Amino acid sequence: MISGIVNSTLPKLINGFQHNVQIDLHTHSTASDGRLTPSELVSRAAASGVNVLALTDHDGTDGLDEAHCAAEHAGIRFINGIELSVSWNKRTIHLVGLNFDPDFSPLKAGIKGLRDFREIRAREIAHKLEKCGIQDAYEGAKAFSGGKMLGRMHFAQFLVKTGHAKNIRSVFKHYLVNNKPGHVTGNWATLENAVSWINNAGGIAVIAHPARYKLSRSKLRKLISDFVLAGGQAIEVVSGSHDVNEVKTMACHAHDFDLYASSGSDFHDPDFPWIRLGQLPELPKKCQPVWDLFL
Repeated sequence: MISGIVNSTLPKLINGFQHNVQIDLHTHSTASDGRLTPSELVSRAAASGVNVLALTDHDGTDGLDEAHCAAEHAGIRFINGIELSVSWNKRTIHLVGLNFDPDFSPLKAGIKGLRDFREIRAREIAHKLEKCGIQDAYEGAKAFSGGKMLGRMHFAQFLVKTGHAKNIRSVFKHYLVNNKPGHVTGNWATLENAVSWINNAGGIAVIAHPARYKLSRSKLRKLISDFVLAGGQAIEVVSGSHDVNEVKTMACHAHDFDLYASSGSDFHDPDFPWIRLGQLPELPKKCQPVWDLFL
């Protein structure tokens, strides 16, 4: 299996950052709910000027080998990644894992459990949508998944195609979030287990897009505190879904909890113009970049 970092021909990073280096540590491919294959994702990253890239598909590592090979040819330094689904205080939280060994047995077993639940959840989502008059949602979403892991994004694509919503955002707003017809409560990994899998596989655990959870300040700090107690090391300060003020707020939390700061677009689809691969602002100056741990 591939190592966490390859292609040492790139310019050496000085103090963790160099202005001609673009880093994106949160992206998705067709191995989960992205629109591009791993190779296509790497090609687009290279065209966008990215030269350090992590592929972080949801609850799976199937795309890493393909992305690694494409990155070698494109001259991109590649980082193993994953985005794990976690249940915390009756909420679904996502953790990004970076620079780990994908062959670590407890991690592979944990991923299998998450994938099994994803199939159960998909069938329950389809059942709930059927109850509100939307037929064949499971089969329709499955077609968008290409026979691979089935996620909410595939249901969203089906609902847009069949005219039940005008775009992906409206699907999530009206169908797939809490208290909406197609919402299914997650039964994911515990925070402690997910962090343990990543750490013991030699990687770094990162709280993904923390502003997206819409937690109060006290609840967010409780999440971060629990994450640190579990052994977590980093938080996504710069994200494709964070605005300028949210970046500043997350930088303060990173400083307060002595966490490393990560940066990732959460890129899924070239047709989503509000999230652009690799087009990210620099981390605030007081942040310690997470890539200092492995570049």
